[in-house]
Amino acid sequence: MSANTIDINRQRHRFDGRESVWLFGYGSLIFKADFPYLERKPASIRNWERRFWQGSHDHRGTVEAPGRVVTLIENPGALCRGMGYLISPDVFDHLDIREKNGYLRFSTTLTFDDGDETEGLVYIATPENTAFLGPAHERDIALQIASATGPSGPNREYLVRLAESLRELSAVDVHIFDIERYLEEHATD
Repeated sequence: MSANTIDINRQRHRFDGRESVWLFGYGSLIFKADFPYLERKPASIRNWERRFWQGSHDHRGTVEAPGRVVTLIENPGALCRGMGYLISPDVFDHLDIREKNGYLRFSTTLTFDDGDETEGLVYIATPENTAFLGPAHERDIALQIASATGPSGPNREYLVRLAESLRELSAVDVHIFDIERYLEEHATD
């Protein structure tokens, strides 16, 4: 599958008659809400875990030196904390472009901190997209992040802001925090 998913996403979900849709954010959508929303509150989804396995040549790297950004990988029993946004369907015009580098919209069940659940959408970059980089040791991911910069800024900034946002949500994410630790160690070498 091509990395550019704009047209695919615009055909995946119809919002006829819907005034609002919940969206789950687990990466930059937590700390960079550059879109209008009606409501925002912490949420989680089950059986998925966040991984820095997606390449970024459009935001946090270049084609020659891609950065790494997060996607979700299925893992039964896992819990991924993030942020739920209630948005109007027209916001997807912006989000589909922002998330164009391999991310597809999927339906998911969001669970809010008060226990309420609702159906919503989430963007996931699957292994079938051409920008998918796959697993690597957290140390190697940190080294790639340390050297990557793209139109949206240094890849390092993405990692640090995500780690800070997860701490604010009281979310424990060993993968993210290990990469952050390796990045800090690399900076002091």
